[in-house]
Amino acid sequence: MLTRRHIRIKVLQTLYALQKSPETSLDSYQRFLKKSMDGVYSLYLLQLHFFKYFRDWSLREVEARQKAYLETSKSTFPDPLRFYNNSFLTQITESEVLFDQWDRRKMKQWYLNEKYVANVHASFTKSDAYLEYMNLDQVGYAEDKEIVMLLFREFLAPDEGVYDFIEDEQLTWIDDYPVINTFILKRFSAARKQTEDSYWLPELVAEDDDLDFGRKLLAKVALKYGEYAKEIEGKTPNWDQDRLAEMDKLLLILGIAELLDFPSIPPKVTLNEYLEIAKEYSTPKSSLFINGILDNLSSTYKEEGRLIKSGRGLL
Repeated sequence: MLTRRHIRIKVLQTLYALQKSPETSLDSYQRFLKKSMDGVYSLYLLQLHFFKYFRDWSLREVEARQKAYLETSKSTFPDPLRFYNNSFLTQITESEVLFDQWDRRKMKQWYLNEKYVANVHASFTKSDAYLEYMNLDQVGYAEDKEIVMLLFREFLAPDEGVYDFIEDEQLTWIDDYPVINTFILKRFSAARKQTEDSYWLPELVAEDDDLDFGRKLLAKVALKYGEYAKEIEGKTPNWDQDRLAEMDKLLLILGIAELLDFPSIPPKVTLNEYLEIAKEYSTPKSSLFINGILDNLSSTYKEEGRLIKSGRGLL
């Protein structure tokens, strides 16, 4: 679910958020990072939880139409309950492992904010894709999955109301939102009719080493911030420490920490990762600036014998 790049971003967010906080202990940093990373999984579960309420809403709409007084308000589909009975939607919304997690985390966001469910439902049910699906002679698992993926990709994920709600719900979620949505689409695509229920509870990270990397990177920077900051002195032409943007400085310090204290990570990987992160979290000029400084520092450390790297592909 989380890649190393996203873990680096989580560490960056933690440092940036707590930089001016009176709570500057390593424990406070680690707690913030853990909460932020746990929040990623909560966002994943929340997005899937949306489908439960969406399915319930579709049933309510069908029942309301069946009770409508005017014939013109009644459903004209051969099977009005086709979407409610969608096999892929059922696979998600009746998952025992998901129900357990939703209950444990006391997820009630969509119940308390049904207007977002209603708005997405209204847009989706007016679409040509939905109308075509509802009028097909027959549907199977493939057609069921395709329409749910379309619902997610074209109506839920880009919905501005849902986006604003996610942004307000938790500070770091808005940065996680595209990552989680992309992950969910890949998960949907790989799902099969015979997929075991546990499939819907993936690991937060592929390798335990990735979590250790995040914790160690945060600890190194929190404990050696001043030491790493001195490495920048004299290396930023026309910029002194006070004029260097906080985000740019943090990106440089994180890159320096990896170059000096993470022997298993190749310098090229470090430079590439922070170049890409800088493109997203800083200005275009800053990304080139940061890449140039880290590249120069990498060469200097190598000449001075301070760039100690070991492992496959590092020579």
